[in-house]
Amino acid sequence: MKLTYTKSNIIRGGLIYTLGDTIAAMIGHDFSWVRMLGILVVGATLYAFEIPNYFKWIDHKVQNTGTFLSSIKRASMAMLYFNPLWIARHILFIKLFSGHFDEISRGLIAIGTKSFLVNIPFSLAANYLIQNKIPLKHRFLASAIFSGLMAIYYSLSAHWFG
Repeated sequence: MKLTYTKSNIIRGGLIYTLGDTIAAMIGHDFSWVRMLGILVVGATLYAFEIPNYFKWIDHKVQNTGTFLSSIKRASMAMLYFNPLWIARHILFIKLFSGHFDEISRGLIAIGTKSFLVNIPFSLAANYLIQNKIPLKHRFLASAIFSGLMAIYYSLSAHWFG
């Protein structure tokens, strides 16, 4: 399987994750230009590389046969990527870029776990649609939009579950 990292995913990842996190930061009264730039860089680099390639790997491992079993496998595999550690890592980036170094601890894993468990029904439904109804070439865009919305939730979950 050949890994990809495209200009369109770089632009989409950077803009969509930044927009979602900026909305979250404004809701939480924690906006900063450094945070916005940091999330822009993470969205355009790490997320724009990791997520499309993971989705490609899912396609490689589990064919979309249209059966309920293959659909659930694909959605579950997507959820495995966006797991409590991924959420904790995302919150870590937010804390780093916001300058809240004193809030960085192993407790972020507990926040990520609580956040993951609370959003399972919503996340499973969204990942089911993304993995089974959207073509691979548009899947990162759909996932980035969903993740941009979830970025708002993850940012707020740091306050709610922290």
